[in-house]
Amino acid sequence: MRRFHYSWVILLIAFLSIIIAGIVRSSSGVFIVPFETEFGWERSTVSFAFAISLLLYGISGPFMAALIEVIGLKKMMILAMTTLMFGVFLTFFMVNSWQLILIWGIIIGLGSGVFLTVLSSYVANRWFEKRRGLALGILTASTATGQLILLPILAIIVESHSWKWAMGLIFILSFIMLMIILLFMKNSPKEAGVLPYGGVEKSYESEVDEKINPITSAFQTLFEAVKVKEFWLLSGSFFICGLSTNGLIGTHFISYCIGFGFAAVTAASMLSLMGVFDLIGTTLSGWLSDRFDNRWLLFWYYSLRGASLVFLPFALTEGSMTLLLIFSVFYGLDWIATVPPTVNISRQIFGIDKSVVVYGWIFAAHQLGSAVAASGAGILYNIFNSYSWAFALAGMFCLLASLFVIVIKKQTLEIEVNQPNIAK
Repeated sequence: MRRFHYSWVILLIAFLSIIIAGIVRSSSGVFIVPFETEFGWERSTVSFAFAISLLLYGISGPFMAALIEVIGLKKMMILAMTTLMFGVFLTFFMVNSWQLILIWGIIIGLGSGVFLTVLSSYVANRWFEKRRGLALGILTASTATGQLILLPILAIIVESHSWKWAMGLIFILSFIMLMIILLFMKNSPKEAGVLPYGGVEKSYESEVDEKINPITSAFQTLFEAVKVKEFWLLSGSFFICGLSTNGLIGTHFISYCIGFGFAAVTAASMLSLMGVFDLIGTTLSGWLSDRFDNRWLLFWYYSLRGASLVFLPFALTEGSMTLLLIFSVFYGLDWIATVPPTVNISRQIFGIDKSVVVYGWIFAAHQLGSAVAASGAGILYNIFNSYSWAFALAGMFCLLASLFVIVIKKQTLEIEVNQPNIAK
């Protein structure tokens, strides 16, 4: 009987960790209205705090990737989960808007960084030789799984009790996850006494013992990456990816639905439904990215997402539950399906050793887009008393992103791969 490979244990721990970090981030949509009601803050103020969080955890990505190489994956995950717990705990005591910005903008933003930026690509690259695309798809989909399981529950708790009870549930789950990381997480296949899944002789992980300053390493990699045209094309498309997902749907979808008479629990359930289909869509995307041209996958993902966002204002204006359901299924399949092909192209161009840090910088562009949408949509709402312009504009930008990715030349991916066996 074949022994169960420890790489799948690591995959499960990473999967659960990303779920917890993801629900902390995505729960912002549930808390916008309660924070407005209890503290009297304007929506643009609350949105600004969440925008800072989206931006900060994105910018921190490349530094988190470099820091993992210095202190190890396990210590990095322990530090990040503890920071998240601390931020959630402080939320119970906030009374002023600047405290919301400090707690949700900075502390929770930094705590989310390693889980929601580079952990998926790091684990997939270091722990898997075979099934790497599938592993990446599963890990990427885990951010939506948190929504699938918990967002409706959080919305029900907020409506029946208060936002503090919902925050308490998040704190308890974070503590349980911290204990799991402490007990079962390993830094590398070597530490676990195994090869990466599917490895034959040697792990692809670096055997270099020299400790490089993570800030220096992150910026050195950036200076090399900016000379490559494909880095800008991937960063530009991922900026639009963030603008059209976390920043807009993740932050404002529930409030947008409430404005058209839908209950908060109904809107949260639609987000959960997106989570169900994103789990399917992103896992399938990982499988497809091992087999098909990643540029064309991205082209269709962005094009179809843009069409769905332009459709949403029409669905809400009609007040049709059926149309909202259709949007949720269609959009959910495409939510973060863009990640596996983007990571694959990055690895093919920059090599396995640098691709995690490069992807960290590309993801920073993603979160810059998220921050622009989270804050910008709040401003547009204050001006027009509606989110419709924000969603329509995001849909148009997605069509632009589809053009960015398709102009990446296929021969570039074939010529610049230094280790072609890794890309298979």
